[in-house]
Amino acid sequence: MKLKALITTLALTTAATFAPLAGAADDYITDADRIVKEADWNAMETVTVVFEEHHYTPENLTFKAGVAYKLELINEGEKHHYFTAPEFFRSIATRKAMVNGQAEIKAPYFKAVEVLKEGGQLDLYFVPVTKGTFPVFCTIDDHREKGMEGSIVVE
Repeated sequence: MKLKALITTLALTTAATFAPLAGAADDYITDADRIVKEADWNAMETVTVVFEEHHYTPENLTFKAGVAYKLELINEGEKHHYFTAPEFFRSIATRKAMVNGQAEIKAPYFKAVEVLKEGGQLDLYFVPVTKGTFPVFCTIDDHREKGMEGSIVVE
């Protein structure tokens, strides 16, 4: 029963946070499937971001274009938190997202992900493509104003 509730919650969160597929290709990486297939997933690097009340640790991330990554987003706080980075999500080729090791979502486009409170975890598998500096922030209530923001650099 717990798994069914988790999957239902995941489905609702997924529907609300994935970028609409219609027209999304105009803004997102258009050859993501090829990039993901050609990536060396055996050499994948893992980066972990911990969500606590009103901050990310670390708050600034650096990735290298063309390298396969697993980004672990772990919520250790008492509240739900978003990892909103629309410009960054448009600059990467996404392979999949996994939730607490219990559900796998294969979707080409994201605009934000929500990690549920107290132990929620989402792992995002991707390859950075476009170089630049991108903001990341939490869009829940006043979390950003209280300091829950940072930057993502793709070199």
